[in-house]
Order: sequence, then C-alpha cells, then structure tokens
Amino acid sequence: MRGRGVLGVEVPTLVLVAGCYLVWGIGTAVAAAFWLPLGIGLTALAGALHSSLQHEAIHGHPFRQAWLNEALVFPALTLCIPYRRFRDSHLAHHKDAILTDPYDDPESNYLDAGKWNTLPPVMRAVLLANNTLSGRLVLGPAVGTISFIIADAKAIHRGDRAVLRGWLWHVPALALVVWWLVATGAMPVWAYVLSAYIALSILKIRTFLEHQAHERCRGRTVIIEDRGPLAFLFLNNNLHVVHHMHPNVPWYRLPALYFQNRERYLKRNDGYMYKSYAEVFRRYLWTRKDPVPHPLWRR
Repeated sequence: MRGRGVLGVEVPTLVLVAGCYLVWGIGTAVAAAFWLPLGIGLTALAGALHSSLQHEAIHGHPFRQAWLNEALVFPALTLCIPYRRFRDSHLAHHKDAILTDPYDDPESNYLDAGKWNTLPPVMRAVLLANNTLSGRLVLGPAVGTISFIIADAKAIHRGDRAVLRGWLWHVPALALVVWWLVATGAMPVWAYVLSAYIALSILKIRTFLEHQAHERCRGRTVIIEDRGPLAFLFLNNNLHVVHHMHPNVPWYRLPALYFQNRERYLKRNDGYMYKSYAEVFRRYLWTRKDPVPHPLWRR
C-alpha cells in the first residue's frame, strides 16, 4: 500500500499519533495548570482525534501487525469504550448488508418499531431529542455509552467470553490514564471526565447521519465534502462511503481517492451527500433528520 515506509510503517499516521499524545499531555499536565478551560479543550480535542486513530488501528494502520496498532492506541483516553469492543463491533458494522439494521448493525441508531412502541414516554422523549444534532451533542455520549454498556453486560451474563475479555483488557488501559492524572496532578478528575464527554460529543457529529435508512445497501452511507477541522479530527471519515468501499485505505489517501472519482461515489450512494458540516448544522441542529423507529425495517 502506498504511504508505507521501508519498514512497512505509514509515517503520516505514526506522526499524528505522536502529536495526539503530545497535545493530550500538554492539555492534562500543562494547560490545565495554567488555565483549566484551556486544558479541558485541548484534552477533548486530543481525545476525539485519538478515537479516530483507534479507528485507523482497527483497519490496519499504521503497522501491518495488529498487536502493534493496538499497543499504539491502547490507553483509554475517552474512558468508557474498550478498544477491543470497539474493534469487534465496528468490524461487524462493516458488513454493508446489515447497515442500519436495529439488531444486527452494532452502530445503528434506529430501533425496531415494535420495541419503540413499548418504551415509556420519558425514554421516547430522550431518543427523539437525541435525533436532533443538538440533542446528539448533549445527550448522545450518555445515551450511546449507557446502551453499549447494558448490551455488553447482557452479553457477559450470557457467557460471551470475548466481550468479557474486551472489558478486562480495558482495565489496564484505563489505569494508564488514571496513573497519568494522579502523577501530574494538574487536572481534576471531574475536569477530565468532562473532557472525555466533550470528545465523545464531537465524535457524535460524525456519526449523526453517516448512515440512513434506504432500500438498497449502497444508498445507506453518506459523503460529507468537508475539508475543515472536523474532517481532520475525523481523519476524513466524513467521506464515509469511500471508507466503506475501501476500508483498508489510510485516512490521508481518502480525499484524493474521492475527488478523483467523485461522480462514481455519488452514483454509488445514490447522491446521499452534504457539502459541509456547516450545512449539517444548519439543517439539523434543532430538527430531527430521522425517526427513531426504522422506517423500512421489518423483522
């Protein structure tokens, strides 16, 4: 694959990982001591970027060896989601035939209409709010994390050892972050938890509409032609249909791949496209893009 050095290492990704940890270290240990809001902001941005780098590691970057990629992004900077659980659920999500399926797609934001009808009014109100972009920013990290943990707890109770191992590996990953915070002593725990929440909130901008209900698999995955700061934090995963079609292509090659073949990809996803994240904010900050019950899905 182009971009790998003589030792088979993708240098741009490796440099970005180093920069991410540098910003995170400055945010938690230096900026937090100088002015806590600045520390929280830098730490949140580093946490969002780190999650995007974990996504790169899942897809085989920057090393050819999976264990090296995992070691590189091992610390649990955003606290709540074990890397191995993220890996397993995300790879399951890459089966395009199940995209948006309320049961089989682990990253679906839709519910079975039958389940929706049984929810109490308060839960319905929360999920309806969560389907606006403003709601996704405020409520999304809590809704997503709680749902993920409950599902994994049920899987562990059923005897799923892979899920249990994922959470056991999460303990040392979390311990590294706790050790750093205690050793540096500049950022209070509450401030770090807030930083992690903001990081997850930023990531919810990307996942808000990256898939839609559509009769055909190919029309379910979005393109957002943004080239700004959010696209960088998401490592160009806003060009999402390109990533789904070429999941092993590194982040820094996705824009050229898309813009050199733009019409092909827009034909592929039936024109499911937005020009920028500014457009997404204008259209959906206070407006629900989708219903919570899947509009097309039938068991």
